[in-house]
Amino acid sequence: MKSGLVQQIIKALTNALFGLFMLGVLIFTIVSVRYQPPDPWLEPGQAVTQLVLNSVLPNATFQTDDSVLRTGEDFSLSATDNATFILVEEPAITEEQIKEQQIAVSDAAEDGSPDVVACSSQDKPVNCSDPAVLTTIVAYNLQQYPDLNFFSYQVPVKGLGEDECDVAWKFRAKKEKSWRMYRDFRRFTLVINAACNLSVLDAGPWHSGKNAKHFVARRNGPFAGRSLPKRKPRPAAEAIVEKNVTVMEEIEVIDDSVAKADVDTFRQHRYLFYGRGGDHCKKMSHYLWSFLCALGEARYLNRTLVVDLNLCLSSTNNPGHDDEDGKDFRLYFDFAHLKDAASVIEQKQFLGEWGSWNQDHSHNQATYREVVGNTVTPMDLQQEKSTIIMRKFDLPEPDNYWYRVCEGETENVVQRPWHLLWKSKRIMDIVNAICGLMEWDFDAVHVVRGEKASNKELWPNLDADTSPESLISRLRDTIDTSRYMYIATNEREPGYFDAVKEVYRHASTLDDFSALWAKDSLWYNQTLELTNGNPVEFDGYMRAEVDTEVTLRAKQKIETFGFLTRDCKDGVNTC
Repeated sequence: MKSGLVQQIIKALTNALFGLFMLGVLIFTIVSVRYQPPDPWLEPGQAVTQLVLNSVLPNATFQTDDSVLRTGEDFSLSATDNATFILVEEPAITEEQIKEQQIAVSDAAEDGSPDVVACSSQDKPVNCSDPAVLTTIVAYNLQQYPDLNFFSYQVPVKGLGEDECDVAWKFRAKKEKSWRMYRDFRRFTLVINAACNLSVLDAGPWHSGKNAKHFVARRNGPFAGRSLPKRKPRPAAEAIVEKNVTVMEEIEVIDDSVAKADVDTFRQHRYLFYGRGGDHCKKMSHYLWSFLCALGEARYLNRTLVVDLNLCLSSTNNPGHDDEDGKDFRLYFDFAHLKDAASVIEQKQFLGEWGSWNQDHSHNQATYREVVGNTVTPMDLQQEKSTIIMRKFDLPEPDNYWYRVCEGETENVVQRPWHLLWKSKRIMDIVNAICGLMEWDFDAVHVVRGEKASNKELWPNLDADTSPESLISRLRDTIDTSRYMYIATNEREPGYFDAVKEVYRHASTLDDFSALWAKDSLWYNQTLELTNGNPVEFDGYMRAEVDTEVTLRAKQKIETFGFLTRDCKDGVNTC
C-alpha cells in the first residue's frame, strides 16, 4: 500500500511539474510573439528624456552640466528621416579621380596642348593656372587631411611669391552628419624637381590663401572652374569634370532673413501658433524639448508652425549672468535650414500677414480656434478646419510647459523631428575654423570644474584631480606632447591651464581662438545683421556649443569622470 501511495504522489508531482513547465513554455511563446523592441520615441516622457539626454549624448558629462543638447547634425538620421529631404550632392574627390587627372595632364603635355605650360626650367616661376598645380594640391590635401571630404576647388591663383599659389575649396568633415559644407583657402608653396614634376613644399594654415578668398560659380567635380586640356580620349576620366554646371553661392552668406510673404501665399496654408508659456527663460535643453514638441505637432497636423525668434537665455546656460531675454534664435540654431526642411513662419511675419488678411474685406477673414493647455490632444485636432490653431499656455507651472502637449497618449503619435534642428552656421564656422587651425588632427580633453569643483561634499576630489599638475600627470601616458590638444572646459580663470600648455606646446582652450568672435571678425559682423547693429556677446551657451562640437571632431576624447577624477559625475556614491 505504501509503495502504491508513494508512486501516486510521485506521479502527481511529475504531472504538476510538467504542467508548470508547459505553462512556462506557453507564456514564453506568447511574450516572444507579441514582444517588439521598444521604440525610443514611444517611451514614457521620463524615459525619453533619459534617452535623449544620455543615450543621444554618450559623452554624459556634457549633459550633466546642462551644457549642450546635441542637435540633428550630431547623430545619424534614420532612413525615414532621410526620405524627407530631396538633395542632389556632388561626390567627394577621391584618390582614384586624382590619378585619372594626373594621366589626363600627362597625356595633354604629350599632345603639346597650348593650354598646358610645359616646364623647361626649375628656376622659372610656378604657373598657378597649370592643371598640374591643382592636381598636386588636391592630392596633397587628400593625404594630409584623411578625415575630410573635399568638393569643388577654385582654380589656383598666384600668391605673393613666385612659387606660391592660393586655392580655395569646399569641404566637410567625414564625421559630420549634416549636408552643409564649409570653405577653406590656403597658400601653397610648390617646387619643381629636375624631372619637371610638381610637389607641395609647404601649405599655409587655415584661411591663409587670401588671394583665393572669393568663391564664384564653379563646376562640380575635382577640377571645378576650368576644363581639362585636350588629350587622348578617356571617357571615364572625362566624366569626372564634364558634369552639370552649378552655381554656388558665396559660402559666407547666410540666408536666414525673414522675407515678407504675399497675402495670397499666406492664405494657402494652415497654421499652428504656440503662445508663450513657462518654457521661456528655462535652460536650453528644456526649451528645445518643448520647441521640438511644437514642431512635431505641426508636422503631425500638416500645419505651418509659427516660430518666435525671440529667445530668453537662462542664467543656467550663461553662468555669471541673469536670465537674458531678447536673444535671437538664429544666434544658436540654423533657421535657414529649418525653413528649407520644415514648414515654418516667423512670428512677426505671421502676425503682419494675418492682420493684412483681416483688413482685406474682399475675402473671408481667417478662422482660428483657441486651445488652452494640453487637455486637447493633437489627435483631437486632426480634423480641425480652422486656418489657425492657437494654443495658449495660461495655466500655472508645470501645466504651462509646451512639452506637456506631447505627453500621455500623444507620445505614441507625435515624434520630435530632431533631424530638422541644426546649430547655427555662424557657430559652426567657428568650430570648423578651430579644427582647421589644429589641422583636423587633434585630441580633446573635457575638464569639468566650475561649481562642481567647489562643492567638496559631492565631489571631494574633483578640484585636485583637475589641477594643472594632475592633468599633466594623468595625460602624459595618453596623449603625446607633440599632438594638438583641445581643452574643453567651464573653467573661466585666466591662465589656469598655462602649466599644461608649457608641457603640451600645441594645447589650447577656446579663449585662445577669441579672435574668431572679436570685433570686426566674420562672426561679429554676421551677428550685427540680426541685431540692427547692436554688438552680441559670445555667451556661455555659444561657448558650450563650440566646445562640444570641437570635441566631437577630435581623434581621441578624454573625459573628466571615469578618467581624470575618482569622483562620480553625479556626486558621492553615484558611480
